[in-house]
Amino acid sequence: MTKAHELREMSSEHLALTLKDTTSNLFHLRLQAQTERLDAPSELRKQRRLIARIKTIQNQRQRAAATAAEAGPPTETSEP
Repeated sequence: MTKAHELREMSSEHLALTLKDTTSNLFHLRLQAQTERLDAPSELRKQRRLIARIKTIQNQRQRAAATAAEAGPPTETSEP
């Protein structure tokens, strides 16, 4: 299980790739659950939570980037 601090250390590209893999894995687990071939039902919950963690971290990064872009570099005001 990947912890949140481990996910935060990943680059954005690696995080997106992990999300894609996890989403694909969840899809296959759901198919197995429907055909009653799922060995560990707890894996569904683990994968859903991992996806939520990844999306949360991506959202935090997007908000931080938007805030940084909105603030922009400090401008100097000169008074006469």
